[in-house]
Amino acid sequence: MAMAAWRFVIAALLLVPGIAVAADLEPLAPAPPPAAPSTYMPAVPDWIVTVGGEVRGVPAWPGAPTNLYGLGGFPLFNIRKPTDPPFFFGARDGFGFPLLDLGQFQAGPVGTLSWPRYSSSYAQLRGLADVNWAAQLGVYAQYWPVPWLRIRGELRQGIGGETGQSGDLYVDAIVPLGQFRLSAGPRLAVQTTAAISPYYSIGAAQAAASGLPAYSASGGVYSYGGGTQVEYFWNSQWQTHAIFEYERLTGSAADSPLVTMRGSPNQFTFGVGATYTFAMRPLW
Repeated sequence: MAMAAWRFVIAALLLVPGIAVAADLEPLAPAPPPAAPSTYMPAVPDWIVTVGGEVRGVPAWPGAPTNLYGLGGFPLFNIRKPTDPPFFFGARDGFGFPLLDLGQFQAGPVGTLSWPRYSSSYAQLRGLADVNWAAQLGVYAQYWPVPWLRIRGELRQGIGGETGQSGDLYVDAIVPLGQFRLSAGPRLAVQTTAAISPYYSIGAAQAAASGLPAYSASGGVYSYGGGTQVEYFWNSQWQTHAIFEYERLTGSAADSPLVTMRGSPNQFTFGVGATYTFAMRPLW
């Protein structure tokens, strides 16, 4: 019993100082709740994406008279960095995207699609050869020397109905006016013989069947002209626009009997469209 009593006394003596120290310590304060930031900064978008569509009235075939038109539609698409110049798509632009982007200068692949020409569609074409669908694939480059002026060139290779090379040069002055944006400028097109000949040459058999004289078209300056576009920005996302383009055939194309006897060297294009723009946010 004596030994048990001594053990109790020793344990008590060891615990009392610890209890005294614990009594001197203040209780731990609870951690403060996380404070919400006073303002939230939106994430910087990685890309600005524009999608839309356009409907156009175009010459019924290359060199068609000014009272015959076809109706066509196609999509519009563009993706750019937030620091790039504002999206602008000219009426004669091919569809492309920049692989090289230096801000004021961009370059990359481009493509266009040429509608077919069927001799059974119009009386003026009876006896002439059909021209199938053609795709033109190549490269483009454009430069903005100042924010309101764009210079663009395209070089493309035909595949399908025509297999020649085509080159285009466009210059557009682009002027914002409130919610409107106006643009206009000159155009120039050159084509090789393989690009022009399917539409404007007339072989001996075709001459006999159509009543037109035989003719052999050759390459060179294909056309010159100008175009304009009016855009209206309803808000930061929605935009509508209208286009008008004039193209004057020249050289071998303008001298073709199909143009001089049954068509016109004056070619007009008009259309309307709409686009929607949105930002793609970072994924992480």
